[in-house]
Amino acid sequence: MGSILNPLYIAVSWVIVTIHKVLSPIFGKDSGAAWSLSIVGLVIIIRIILVPLFVKQIKSQRALTALQPHMKEIQKKYKDDRQKQSEEMMKLYKEHKTNPLASCFPILAQAPIFFALFTVLNGIGKNPPVKHGVLTQDDVVSAANAKFFGAPISDTFLGTDITTVKIVTVGLIALMSLTTFTTQRQLMTKGMPKMDSSNNMMLQQQKIMLYAFPVIFAISGVNFPIGVLIYWSTTNLWTWGQQFYVIKRNPTPGSPAYEELQKKRNRKNGVVAPESDVAPTREEVAGQRKQPKKKKKKK
Repeated sequence: MGSILNPLYIAVSWVIVTIHKVLSPIFGKDSGAAWSLSIVGLVIIIRIILVPLFVKQIKSQRALTALQPHMKEIQKKYKDDRQKQSEEMMKLYKEHKTNPLASCFPILAQAPIFFALFTVLNGIGKNPPVKHGVLTQDDVVSAANAKFFGAPISDTFLGTDITTVKIVTVGLIALMSLTTFTTQRQLMTKGMPKMDSSNNMMLQQQKIMLYAFPVIFAISGVNFPIGVLIYWSTTNLWTWGQQFYVIKRNPTPGSPAYEELQKKRNRKNGVVAPESDVAPTREEVAGQRKQPKKKKKKK
């Protein structure tokens, strides 16, 4: 297993060491800031590489949204035959060249890198430190001495009795879980079209992710070294910001964010939004609302 993942150890450790060499003259070789920012730099590089996957994720989510009426018809038609229902769903996905699992691609793509970083940092935390990838003995000793807010970046919540380490890990776990929750909630409340919640598979999946992922991170986070918690908290913040930009600038048609953007554009162009479903008149579109004429009273 180690030989299979060795290229990942080399890639992850090389990025961290390279960034650390650049930052060492500024913060110091054994500085926690230099090593922590090296991990943040690793996140930035990985997320830039994963931008095409993120674009594919957005396109897939919007395609699935557009297919919701067809999916509901299939569910209704084959409600007593689960196998036939699944076959028709897969056929529908194939015809429209979409994948319901595409929303998980960025997370799945990061999983091997996450595991490699965990192994590298876990090796640093051993006594004596164990090197992986391109890390030298001097590198692992320096990283073992590096601290994030007074806590060694290689320590875990369960692996120490030091109060500082426990406080820092709890804070990072809380940040990691909170950013996961807010990112998913932002997508559900602003980035998704208004849909009927009854028997809606996509909406049910989003709700499960909303509550399940933060809980999973909170439970598993006690086993992660502080450096890994820094990595995951940073990638969550990146995801939140990236999603915020897409929702604001290029929202999904029919979503609350899309309606807000349309209203904003209408105000900018001087278009008065109609009070009812009646289409606006030419005068209203031009920004000049036509005044109603008074009817003459009959004598």
